[in-house]
Amino acid sequence: MINTLYLPELREMLADGKADGLREFCHALHPARTAEFMEGLSADETWQVILNAELNERVEIFGYFRQDKQQEILSNQNRDEVAELVAELAPDDRADILQDLDPNVLDDLLGRLPTEERRDYLRLSQYPEGTAGAVMTTEVARLSANLTTREALEEITRQTEQYETIYYLYVVDDDNHLLGLLSARQLLANMKTPETKISEIMETDVVTSRVEDDQEDVANLVARMDLLAIPVVDQEYKMLGIITHDDVIDVVRDEATEDAHRIAAVDPLDESYLNTNLATLSWKRGMWLMILFFFALVTAIALQQFEDKLETWIWLGLFIPLVISSGGNSGTQTATLVITALSRGHITLSDWFTIVKRELVMGIVLGLVLGTMGYVSTLLFEDVDTFSSSALVVPITLVLVVMAGTMTGATLPLLFEKLGLDPAMMSNPFVAGIIDIVGIVIYMNVAVWIMDSPAAG
Repeated sequence: MINTLYLPELREMLADGKADGLREFCHALHPARTAEFMEGLSADETWQVILNAELNERVEIFGYFRQDKQQEILSNQNRDEVAELVAELAPDDRADILQDLDPNVLDDLLGRLPTEERRDYLRLSQYPEGTAGAVMTTEVARLSANLTTREALEEITRQTEQYETIYYLYVVDDDNHLLGLLSARQLLANMKTPETKISEIMETDVVTSRVEDDQEDVANLVARMDLLAIPVVDQEYKMLGIITHDDVIDVVRDEATEDAHRIAAVDPLDESYLNTNLATLSWKRGMWLMILFFFALVTAIALQQFEDKLETWIWLGLFIPLVISSGGNSGTQTATLVITALSRGHITLSDWFTIVKRELVMGIVLGLVLGTMGYVSTLLFEDVDTFSSSALVVPITLVLVVMAGTMTGATLPLLFEKLGLDPAMMSNPFVAGIIDIVGIVIYMNVAVWIMDSPAAG
């Protein structure tokens, strides 16, 4: 609600051409708050407001707009003014924004960019989506190993306003091969010996990422090593750029959103929920619902095979929801745990035997607990005096079905990982659908085995 408070004033200042007021508005608040207060403005009004800001402030505010508003501004505003802003964006942000533009608009903007920025965009845009190269920034502080600490400090002072971060200072040779790094703190700490060479104090055991590495693996590495940034190198160990902690946060958020969509059996959205048109949203949801419908149909077919038994032992139908939900719930629990552990790097394919063994034990333990509850439930529903032997059908089934659920939930994500597919594709609805079918088959066969045995008669 607070976002609307400034809108009448902003529109009034725009109408009256009060440049000083608009400039103060852009300068007084944090860029994120400034962008937030302008959410109710059109793309054209928004652009007219930030044009009154200094270029560096304009760039910062622009970075906090929704992507659809950014695209609309770049496509419809004065191309020279827009190109001036685009040229000042961080290389990785520039690549992300430009790649979704209409090709004609993109070509026009690229032609107006300075040569170095244009080449930088073309270089970054060649890396496949989802790789380290696609999310890195090429603006990084580099130092020569031959510099003294005094010379290095002077060089970093010169580079300070050019680069996104100087938390780490990367040392390279004349051919741009990465030799080592040191932090700004280390550099300052060694200023008491200003003639010391950088090569003498730098760290040579540098954690790096290859340009073709998967962005999720890089994000996990940065999180595990607690890094502020990680250098990206090619096959020859030449330094191409860095991935900063804020880029890692974006990757983690995007990957988590994608996994959440897949776990819910929704094809990941390319745009935000509200910016995805109904036709696309219907397809991304409907395609998986149709597959899940098939699983439900197979479950019905499996039930049909035991129609005569259900007519004879009507009470069996009362416990079908209990049986299949117990198996499905245990399976989805396991699948979620395994998928999450895989995505965070807590387990690998080499741990498959340990995982299967643990889930087998869990299946037995949980099955016995639910089986005991199922036994009591059967006694409550049926007359023990006339139906005592059949009271074992539900508890035995629950033990077997829960074991099947935990084993399925553990092995299918691992199988997808082995095949090079996203384990999250083996989502909870799929696991539950498979266990529904398996649960019905187990339930009815256990019932036939017990009810048709001589002891039951």
